[in-house]
Amino acid sequence: MRFVVTGAAGFIGSRLLGALLERGHDAVGWDAFTDYYDPALKEENARGLPVSRVDLAADALELDGVDGVFHLAGQPGVKSFGNVFPTYVRQNVLASQRLFEAAAAGGVRTVFASSSSVYGDAESYPTPETAVPRPISPYGITKLACEHLAHAYGKELGLEVATARYFTIYGPRQRPDMAFTKIVTCLVEGRPFELYGDGSQSRSFTYVDDAVDATIAVMERAPAGAVYNVGGGSEVSMLEAIEALGVIAGRRLELVRHPRRAGDARRTAADTTHIREELGWAPTTSFEDGLAAQWRWAADRVAAA
Repeated sequence: MRFVVTGAAGFIGSRLLGALLERGHDAVGWDAFTDYYDPALKEENARGLPVSRVDLAADALELDGVDGVFHLAGQPGVKSFGNVFPTYVRQNVLASQRLFEAAAAGGVRTVFASSSSVYGDAESYPTPETAVPRPISPYGITKLACEHLAHAYGKELGLEVATARYFTIYGPRQRPDMAFTKIVTCLVEGRPFELYGDGSQSRSFTYVDDAVDATIAVMERAPAGAVYNVGGGSEVSMLEAIEALGVIAGRRLELVRHPRRAGDARRTAADTTHIREELGWAPTTSFEDGLAAQWRWAADRVAAA
């Protein structure tokens, strides 16, 4: 099968593209190499992978001969209030609309990577896909807008599209703005970690390779229009995660406390019944093993630098 992965120089996209190639598929990646974080890190992620520089919001999108598109590209991060919002509209909403337009015109099956941020402070926990989405960050609002675009292109223009809602992915290559990368870097370098909120906020942390397997399962087996939560097997608070990483590192982390950031949900907990029953997917990496893998990766990188 011939696939395109958008956002292929990113944390999850690079792992997905590598996994597709390892499985024998003819797969290529597109990435705009934006400066949301250091593009050199994206170049490092993409090293040895067939990734082309493509801006989904501006460039011609050529999908002739493509069997499927994994659409992971987008502007991440809940710190999306204020004057950065137009960037989120461009990189998420406009980019996705243009990709869906091209995929619908070419009859190309599509998987859209959405986010648990669409739920905001959810109406119930664990949260099923049927919960009413109430995002509390502009980022979450743009991801929900993309879901609505996917639905519209499916209903009106015949786009065969399914959606995976990711719940806090972690592991090797995690973005530098994400908490675990910051924590392990602080542990390696002996610096304090800036904790926003009281630390009781919790997440369904999901190991990156489990997320990759789920995303491929959605492409291979999901019916058009389906939406699936992709979440780890256990819910963990930030303080519990900090303690676990300290045990792995063999050192204690000093905390500098700050108020909660606007747009940061207090809790996420994935109800994964739907994807387990329909697609036969379940996470296989324990939280402890996933943290240990991320620690080794980060410690090796810092030591090498």
